[in-house]
Amino acid sequence: MSLCNVHQCTFAVIDLQEKLGAVMPSKVINRVISNTSLLLRTAGLYGVPVMATEQYPQGPGKTMPAVDALIPASAPRLDKTCFSAARLPAFMQAIEATGRSQVVLAGMEAHVCILQTAVHLRDAGKTVWVIEDAICSRKLENYQNALHRLLQYGIMVVSTESVVFEWTEDKNCEHFKAISALVR
Repeated sequence: MSLCNVHQCTFAVIDLQEKLGAVMPSKVINRVISNTSLLLRTAGLYGVPVMATEQYPQGPGKTMPAVDALIPASAPRLDKTCFSAARLPAFMQAIEATGRSQVVLAGMEAHVCILQTAVHLRDAGKTVWVIEDAICSRKLENYQNALHRLLQYGIMVVSTESVVFEWTEDKNCEHFKAISALVR
């Protein structure tokens, strides 16, 4: 295993949708939105490819506006009905088109779409990082079970700041001051 490499990474926002977010505990969803936003801003500074999915948007709605506003206009935005984004051919094509071997995941729900996507990406040969403070489930037990299972599958479970500073690598990095301001 290695650290999360800014030149080998793709960032995927999975199903961070309005109506689904409305049923999450407010403290939890606020944390997920904040950390996903930090990751999107950092990805923008470093040119990390971004993509987003929406699980059957006619039901849970569109991507939350605060997050949607930070997703680059050029980023693939994919609707899906399968729980695993990695079962969606267009998602895997977009991942492969980046030429990168690592995928960072944030979004909802940890025990369903995040878990299944992470396992299928790992099975496809990708190194996967799931951001524990940028994912959630409606019930704490499901979130905790997802983290436990992800670790059993050999998937990296890390914090937002770990990834942000692994991408940054050095205090002398040209983006260090901007990153420091974002993390405060």
